Amino acid sequence: MKQLIFIIISTFYVLQLKAQKSNPAPSTHVTDEYFGTKIVDEYRNLENLEIPSTKKWMETQTDYTNSILSQIPKRKFYLEKRMEFDKRQGYSVSNLSITNNDKYFYLKKSGNEKTAKLYCREGFLGMEKLLYDPANYKSSEQNHEFVINYISPDLVGDKVAIAMAEKGKELAEVIIIDVKSNYIHPETITSTIPASIGGIKWLDDNSGFIYTYFPTNDPKSQDFYKNTQAILHKIGTNSKELTDIFSAKNNPELKIDEKKSPIILDYNHKYYIGMLLDNSYYRQTFIIPKEDLLEGKKTWKTLYTQDDKVRSLQLLDDDLYFLSQYNAQNFTLCKTSTIVPNFKNPEILIPERQDEVIGQYRFTTDGIYYTTTKNGVEAKLYLYKKGKSISIKLPFPSGNINLQSKGKYFSDIWVSCSGWANEEQRFKYDLKTDSFLPENITPITEYPEFKDITVEEVVVKARDGEEIPLSLVYNKNIKLNGNNPVLIDSYGSYGSSRNPFFARIYLLWVNQGGVMAIAHVRGGGEKGEKWRLGGYKETKPNTWRDLIDCTEYLIKEKYTSKSKVAIWGTSAGGITVGRAMTERPDLFKAVILEAPTTNMLRNVFAISSNTDEYGTLKEPKGFKALLEMDAYYHIKKGIKYPATFITGGINDPRVPAWEPTKFAAKLLQSNSDSKNSVLLQIDYEGGHGNNTTALHGHSNLSDIFAFAFWQLGHSDYQPNEKIKK
Repeated sequence: MKQLIFIIISTFYVLQLKAQKSNPAPSTHVTDEYFGTKIVDEYRNLENLEIPSTKKWMETQTDYTNSILSQIPKRKFYLEKRMEFDKRQGYSVSNLSITNNDKYFYLKKSGNEKTAKLYCREGFLGMEKLLYDPANYKSSEQNHEFVINYISPDLVGDKVAIAMAEKGKELAEVIIIDVKSNYIHPETITSTIPASIGGIKWLDDNSGFIYTYFPTNDPKSQDFYKNTQAILHKIGTNSKELTDIFSAKNNPELKIDEKKSPIILDYNHKYYIGMLLDNSYYRQTFIIPKEDLLEGKKTWKTLYTQDDKVRSLQLLDDDLYFLSQYNAQNFTLCKTSTIVPNFKNPEILIPERQDEVIGQYRFTTDGIYYTTTKNGVEAKLYLYKKGKSISIKLPFPSGNINLQSKGKYFSDIWVSCSGWANEEQRFKYDLKTDSFLPENITPITEYPEFKDITVEEVVVKARDGEEIPLSLVYNKNIKLNGNNPVLIDSYGSYGSSRNPFFARIYLLWVNQGGVMAIAHVRGGGEKGEKWRLGGYKETKPNTWRDLIDCTEYLIKEKYTSKSKVAIWGTSAGGITVGRAMTERPDLFKAVILEAPTTNMLRNVFAISSNTDEYGTLKEPKGFKALLEMDAYYHIKKGIKYPATFITGGINDPRVPAWEPTKFAAKLLQSNSDSKNSVLLQIDYEGGHGNNTTALHGHSNLSDIFAFAFWQLGHSDYQPNEKIKK
């Protein structure tokens, strides 16, 4: 009887696979020519997500994917364990903001709640007060489920601006609440993304704030990120009547590129600093006297350009502090004057360190606290005081440090430390006693199931001699016999470092017998400017070849074997993983592409700001670079590719859902003779992996990990195992 059931289920799966491949995506070939090279795009029609045939195919593939994943016995294991951990922890806290008069504002979510609520308290030990529950927002309307994704209290904590987003959408609606009375002001700010672009900057007298407005509110539009405006809103005025203070429209004399977002970066008692936000690593910045801006005058002047290589600017009195990579790979901390600024020859306070990249820095009355990282995974803390840097011993070795302070006129400094296997802990540092006092808003939770987990930081020699940092998280009792399931997470773009953090889902993978690896490939910022430029535009192939070299290292050292390796890339990590997959399909058993950038020739056409990071189609070398990093183009018919799980969000403006859809369609067509699964899952309530409920996010990750263990042969995740038992 058991054998009969096994045959029935196996036959059902095979029939489903045949049905999927006998229902190819609708195809309309388009040929483009770039500098004498003709490029055939078999699925250009899928870029229009409103065509009924496209919608139907996406929905059919998503239904098919969910039907296959539902056959995995432990599909919901990660979801259930994460919910269990949430309940064990009691509650979690995020978005902590402390005003200079010691009022604490934060989002708090209890373990049994879907979304976080806004709370406040007077001082760390003060009585907690619930300020706002997002369930009350538009509660009279059906089919709305909002989350708070950003908060901004005014300078004295009397009012708070709260950004509400729903179903993975980037755009938020901002409401304003009085702290003492819980009064909600009648105006609502719309078409803004303060969580990621512009924030909310309160005026000195707390009478209003500045935010960034998006004229186009359709995230699927190619114009979505274009012609944004910095808007000054006064409390009590009509939010529909926009006071534009900094934009291409308002300031034609500045010749602002329409694809760059003007934001207000910083200010003090004399000046406002404005920045043009885009995907460039260095950005153009302007300065204006504060009174001029508030009076509507157009006296912006250029402060620095991209060529000055400035990052992390802070304005203090008449001085400008910043991190510089001008003639410095790993940054120097510098100072110059607002009166006669000189960014290429400033006063250097903290010189470049050979093996440590300078990261955050914060002012206090005692000096400047700053952090460094080595290889992106080993963090250190220093205090710059009276011309010298003093090393401060942390409470425990950390892979990542976050700093928070009130500013130059206060001694308060908070230090948050975390690592791959260490939950983040927050301390208040006392310089006089050189001691760290725990000030955890979130309770520290015991996880006895993780007691045998160890972390190993290794360096892999790449084919060209570069040393690639590789983080390994595994059970200390594993045997290096080549039989361990390995999941490699990799990114490698925008100079973004994969700093260690306490990822319970990584640790759950390890507890199931797997090895978690994080490949710090070129294109990231782990080893300074050289590392970023080593995986940028024409040098982008280093990014995926570093991943390939890390994989071969793990196989050579017997951590795993080809049949036990899965690679995972999210967003721009889709370039890394997609091209590793298409260049070395023999090396991997499974591939996860989560909201992936995989069709670069079309991506930069649809999202023009991405040319700053990847290159332009307007010149031969840019086209050649983009073609090389285009995983969709490199899918070849007749090649046996690994089993692939591809996801996308229908509300995603950063990686439009057509990009993963086209990749899945071509892979299915080219892989038609293979028994390896190609699964496409479109999230119809999601965007770019954020602004959703905890349950929604845990579910998505649960599918990813269940797919990986299924494909790597874990006995608990085989679709028929449950029935055979």
